[in-house]
Amino acid sequence: MKRSDLGTGTTSLYNAASPTPVDPVPAKKPTAKKPAAKKPAPKKPAPKKPAPKKPAAKKPAAKKPAAKKPTAKKPAAKKPAPKKPAPKKAVAKKPAAKEKAAAKPVSPFSVGDKIVYPHHGAAVIVKKERRVFTGRRTDFFVLEVATDQLTLRVPVEKAAELGVRPVISKSIARRVFALFRQDPEEAGSNWSRWYKLLTEKINSGDIFQVGEVVRDLTYAQQTKGISPALKRMLSKARLILSSELRFALNVTEEEAMRRLDRALPKVEGAEEV
Repeated sequence: MKRSDLGTGTTSLYNAASPTPVDPVPAKKPTAKKPAAKKPAPKKPAPKKPAPKKPAAKKPAAKKPAAKKPTAKKPAAKKPAPKKPAPKKAVAKKPAAKEKAAAKPVSPFSVGDKIVYPHHGAAVIVKKERRVFTGRRTDFFVLEVATDQLTLRVPVEKAAELGVRPVISKSIARRVFALFRQDPEEAGSNWSRWYKLLTEKINSGDIFQVGEVVRDLTYAQQTKGISPALKRMLSKARLILSSELRFALNVTEEEAMRRLDRALPKVEGAEEV
């Protein structure tokens, strides 16, 4: 049996077996709960997204320190490098000892040698003595000059630097006599320059340059005449030259001077030296 309530506008159903009315509205409530339970379901896969990010962080972690390991091996190769200077020090010490040993023969000359000292001519080393010079003890050669009756002292270690040299041989003495036969050099118009050049030749200690002075001044004296200063220079050059010829030819001083005069060319009617 159905009844309509026009006053309220709702329809109610009655069951003949049961007086309890069946209301359709409460039956719809469970259907509304089902969609409510479905909403949390899609939220579950959301936490799965950060999961793949973990292996991405693992890539740089292991590979970067692996590249730094070979850099630590490079300083290991540098360790043998400091060992190289060690042998250098030992090498530097050896020449120092050799230099000391080589420094013992400081001069090629010895007592009794016949030598030539520049500007003074031939001399004999008569002895060796030690004196205090510039605050330290120094060895000296004592020289007796052959012509000037002069005694000189020369430091042993500086004898070669000062121009001391051995006396010439007989073959070189013959070359000096041949020098006199060459054409002489004249003064020209510049006498002061010529005088300076002659002075340098005498002080050089070279017997050939001293021979040129004797040749040129002898010719100038025989042809034009020379000043007193040049006459003194000529006399000095003759003594230096004859003193060395005396030792080279093993003759007396007078014989050495006679051979020198014979070798010099003569100009007719010229003044004798």
